[in-house]
Amino acid sequence: MAEGAVTFLLNKLASLAENKVQLVIRGDWEEILILRWELEQIRALLRDADVLEESDEELKVWVKQVRDVAHDAEDVVDEFTLLKEHDHGEGFYGSLHMLCHRVKSVKARYRIDSELQGINSRIRSIFASRKRLVHKLDTALIKGSSSSINSGNGWHDRRDDALLLDYTDLVGVDGPKGQLVRWLVDGGSERQVVAVTGMGGMGKTALVKKVYDDLEVKKYFKTRVWIAVSQSFSQEELLRNFIVSLTCALRRSVPEALENMSIDGMKMLMKSLLQKRRYLVVLDDIWNLHEWEALKYALPNNNSGSRVMLTTRKADVAFTAASTEFRGEVYNLMPLSNDESWDLFCRKAFQGDSCPSYLFEICNDILSRCEGLPLAIVALSGVLARKDKRRMDEWDVIRRSLGAEIHGNDKLEDLKRVLFLSFNDLPYYLKSCFLYLSIFPEGPLKRMRMIRLWIAEGFVEAKEGRTLEEVAEDYLNELLNRNLIQPVATMKLDWRVKAYRVHGLLHEIIISKSRDQNFASIVKAQSSIWPERARRLSIHGSFPSMQQNRSACQLRSFFMFGAEELPLRTYFPVGFKLLRVLDMEGTPLKTFPMEVVDLHYLRNLSLRKTKVKIIPRSIGKLKNLETLDLKHTMVTELPLDILKLQSLRHLLVYRFETNVSYAHFNLKSGFKAFSGIGALRSLQQLCFIEADQACSMMMSDLGNLNQLRRLGIIKLRKLDGPALCSSIERMTNLRVLSLTSTAENEELDLQHISSPPRFLERLYLSGRLEELPCWISSLRSMVKLFLKWSSLKDDPLVHLQDLPNLVHLELLQACDGDTLHFRAGKFKKLKLLGLDEFDTLEIVEVGKGAMPCLEKLIIQRCSSLYKVPSGVEHLTQLKVIEFFDMPNELIMKLRPDGNGVDYWKVAHVPEVYSTYWRDGGWDVYSIESFRERETTPPAGTAMRSHRRRTLWKV
Repeated sequence: MAEGAVTFLLNKLASLAENKVQLVIRGDWEEILILRWELEQIRALLRDADVLEESDEELKVWVKQVRDVAHDAEDVVDEFTLLKEHDHGEGFYGSLHMLCHRVKSVKARYRIDSELQGINSRIRSIFASRKRLVHKLDTALIKGSSSSINSGNGWHDRRDDALLLDYTDLVGVDGPKGQLVRWLVDGGSERQVVAVTGMGGMGKTALVKKVYDDLEVKKYFKTRVWIAVSQSFSQEELLRNFIVSLTCALRRSVPEALENMSIDGMKMLMKSLLQKRRYLVVLDDIWNLHEWEALKYALPNNNSGSRVMLTTRKADVAFTAASTEFRGEVYNLMPLSNDESWDLFCRKAFQGDSCPSYLFEICNDILSRCEGLPLAIVALSGVLARKDKRRMDEWDVIRRSLGAEIHGNDKLEDLKRVLFLSFNDLPYYLKSCFLYLSIFPEGPLKRMRMIRLWIAEGFVEAKEGRTLEEVAEDYLNELLNRNLIQPVATMKLDWRVKAYRVHGLLHEIIISKSRDQNFASIVKAQSSIWPERARRLSIHGSFPSMQQNRSACQLRSFFMFGAEELPLRTYFPVGFKLLRVLDMEGTPLKTFPMEVVDLHYLRNLSLRKTKVKIIPRSIGKLKNLETLDLKHTMVTELPLDILKLQSLRHLLVYRFETNVSYAHFNLKSGFKAFSGIGALRSLQQLCFIEADQACSMMMSDLGNLNQLRRLGIIKLRKLDGPALCSSIERMTNLRVLSLTSTAENEELDLQHISSPPRFLERLYLSGRLEELPCWISSLRSMVKLFLKWSSLKDDPLVHLQDLPNLVHLELLQACDGDTLHFRAGKFKKLKLLGLDEFDTLEIVEVGKGAMPCLEKLIIQRCSSLYKVPSGVEHLTQLKVIEFFDMPNELIMKLRPDGNGVDYWKVAHVPEVYSTYWRDGGWDVYSIESFRERETTPPAGTAMRSHRRRTLWKV
């Protein structure tokens, strides 16, 4: 983490040097250049030192000194730059103000100069001690101990305990083991790879060892080799260890020339030894693709049914190894179920006995924090097994202070180290991004929120030809690939991940790491411990006295979660002058805090879900602001001074008003349009403009925003069409477009686009269309399409059915016909289909082979549709059907009892729902679960066995 702090400082110094800014009063730039060189030399040591510091106190102190001095130097540079910003004035009054400020700032400049000299001295002292530490690092690396020190002395010995577990010690392995055994012995004659991936502590090694020792596997593979791959292994070591293990398995002596053999020679030897054998090779705990590359061509494809198994925490390693080149399989090991977790917990905590009733709630709470992670369950239950079962208070202490227990209990060190191995393997910029997640309470983390915040913090490195947002997206994907974050399955957008979460125990660990590294301080309501020097401060709860005796001069980010309504100044302690991020989402603010406009460095300001109504003109002073998030506030108008914010990238000003009427549920409100908005050339997100009072010049002005990725406009009129279409054609980077007319019967005139944005992925059109714009059928990148109030005369499906990437289609009052026909072989990637308020629709036909990937079907308020769509039985991937306020005649045909003539069309669908209006509210129609039974389909249908527990679920 110190590497990140030094890199950030060096970038600032480089920027100052490039602009020839005098950093010190004496202007001694030669000295600054020397210090830059010394910092660069120090940075070169930090990558290894950051990893090794946990096992060496001297290294730990040295890394902390580097980190602290880098932070202090950054503060001095920022304060000096802030003073320089006030040295400019225009006109008589501007010059007078500048003169007064210069007089006032002389003392501050001398103070800064003195502080900088002190920092120079500290850096020289740190630099002077580097030689001794270089020797220590070299010695550690020569011994190949970086991986073992990563996780503590003797770690790999303890890790091998997974290989010694008895089968009875394992829970939930029968299913995965059976699948892996089948892949090994039932595959073709060609060599194949079977990869097992999952987060640390999931039990990959234990599972694969049971597969390796399976009698059927032993019988099938006469030659078996197990190699434990270490992070510190060189290619030579890996190959040499493999040959030693292989010759041992073959009961041969190790070649005498092995120690001096070249890499190519060792590969040739391996290949010759395996060439005529059906072999099974297990590579346990592969971290990088180069480890796989070092071995794969030495494993011959001898058409004998040979197999290679590997375990890895990295999904990309698993999928690359099992690519088409080796035609393999990937098994993503999932957490234990609730029942399996409880079984394992009781085996370890109560030696197989049942849990006492009075401890049930405590144990259940602790177990829920493990989230099905076997290593966590075993570790925590092992700690509890040593507690007196009669002392509920001792068990309750573990529940209440689980985070502190992980860091303070020697019995849980293995758990901590396993979970943190993946963190230590991260590059410095991903370490910063991952530790940043400790700032937030446990729960879903919105994808775009993280991306915007990382950019504001300066974590995201610019790459030629790519936006910072695209690079940050890669960072998220890499954390996901390394199993450090998990997708939130219930929060997806167009079948892409919309939110992520961190495993609960890993979240506790990174909170501690953040505090130790002075990266972020999390202060919770039940804690009275306040940080001495915080770079980032996250308040969980309300603290009326938070500004008492607290210096905030170093603070760069400030978050509040769960705040109660307090006096305005309570939220803003004195000294927030260097703040880059201010996130007050959900706080009960009623007025815009005027202190904010003096935060020169502020890049991200979120007042989302507050009660703020008015944004002052002085917001134009925030020259560095990149994100202004006013979503779900009461703001309806922005001052023209917003146009001064030339760095603004994301402008979000809208809210949804819930209206539980028959026709509409969500009505959007945005902000009033104004001329000149095209001056904000850096904008990437602009949502939502209210266009009902805008002139055509404003619509044309939008075309200057050629960096836009997302645009939302509401209250459009037909006369806005030509100018808007011209602007849309110029938005070549547009990915998301949402357009809504002023009323249901107001036409959206969109026929004037001849060359639509070719990367457009999501399109939302709410308004009458004379005909479906012809350019929609050319959108090869289209993923989601939403049409509302279109009232088309012709069937729109003909124009949409060949869109190659369409996965989400929703149609509401989209056409006036009585039939919708999904033709055979069309809509090849569609996964979600929604049909809503088709008053004249009587027939829905699904041709055989249409929508082969459809997973969810929603049909709502189609009052003339009395039959289940014909052909729905061919949708083999369908998981959910939802009927909302549909005719009772259709619903009765789905009943599994009586005369449910259409039941067999949906019998293969796991979940079927029906919701209808009753007694002033919406109710879910539920048919009583019927017994699991063998049933015979009616005559004329395919003969197959149906075993179902229930058709309807509430």
